Amino acid sequence: MGKKLDSNNSDQKNESDNKVIKEEISLNLRLWLPLFYVIYYCSFLIPGILFMLFIMFFYLPHFLEVRNFILLFTNIPSLIASLTIPVVIIICYLIHLFIVALITRLFWSYSERKSPSKSGIIPRNIPSKTLNFYHFRSFIIKYPKNAFSRGPFPWLSKWMFNFVGTNQIGKGSVIEEQVAGDRFVEVGENSYIGANPGISSHSVDGVFGNISFAKVKIGNNVTAAAFNCFAPGIESGDNSWWLPMTGATKYNIMKGNNYYYGTPLRKIFKKRVMEYLQITEEDLKRGEELSNTWKLSKRKKSRRDKVNGFK
Repeated sequence: MGKKLDSNNSDQKNESDNKVIKEEISLNLRLWLPLFYVIYYCSFLIPGILFMLFIMFFYLPHFLEVRNFILLFTNIPSLIASLTIPVVIIICYLIHLFIVALITRLFWSYSERKSPSKSGIIPRNIPSKTLNFYHFRSFIIKYPKNAFSRGPFPWLSKWMFNFVGTNQIGKGSVIEEQVAGDRFVEVGENSYIGANPGISSHSVDGVFGNISFAKVKIGNNVTAAAFNCFAPGIESGDNSWWLPMTGATKYNIMKGNNYYYGTPLRKIFKKRVMEYLQITEEDLKRGEELSNTWKLSKRKKSRRDKVNGFK
C-alpha cells in the first residue's frame, strides 16, 4: 500500500510540474489596447484640428469657393492658399509623429520605472513583473516604429528611438530599414548598418521557451553590409567591417579593427579579403595611402579650425 501511495504522489507531482511548465502566457490586452488607442487617436487629434481650421478659415474661402478660374492664379490669397496646403500637410504630419513619440515616451518611462530593462534570462512559464513589462514594451513600440520607418520621413526613426529611450544611437550613425532593432540596442558614432539587418536584443528558445534578453552593443565606425544578423548580447568593437550576410551568435564579443564574414562570423584575413573583393595587393596599398591622406587632411583641417577659433 505504501508503495502505491508513493507512486500516486509522484504522479501528482509530475502532473503539477507539467501544469507549471505548460502554463500559457497571459497578455493583458484589455489594458494594452486602450493605451494603443490613446497613442493612435491622440496623435491625430491636434494635427487634425489644426488642418481643419486651416481648411475652413483659409483654404475654403480663398481657394475652393473662388468661382473665377483666373483669380486662382492672380489673387494673392488664393495663391498663398494653394501653395501653403502641402506645407500645412507636412507640418501636421510631423506634429502627428511628435505626439506619437511623446506619448510612447511617457508609457515607456513609466514601464522602466516599474521594471527596468536589464540583461538576463526571462522564464516564460513563470508569471512575473519582468515578463509582463517585457511583453508590454514589445507591444507598445510597434506602432511608433512602423509610423516612423514606413512613412515619408524614415530617417526620423533614429530620433524617435533616442527620444523615447528604447535605443541609444550615436551621432552620424545610419541604420537602414531593419528587422526588430526597436529596443535595448546601443550604436556608437559614425556607424552604418546596411539594408535589412536583424538586430535583436531578445530571442525565444522554442514556442514557450525562455527569453534571452541582452543589450546589443555596436561600437564607433562600424560598417555592416546588407542582411547581417546581430544576436542578443553581441558586442562589436570599434572600426569593424561586416561583409554581406554575416551573422553573430548570442553573446559574441568582437574587439574590432577587423573584417568579419560568415555565419557564425569569424575574422577574414588579408588573402581572403583579396579573393572576396577580387583585388590585388597594389589596390590595398593604394587604399591605405588614400585613407592616410584623408586622415592627415582631416587633422590639418581641425587644427586650422582651432587656430581660426582662437583668432
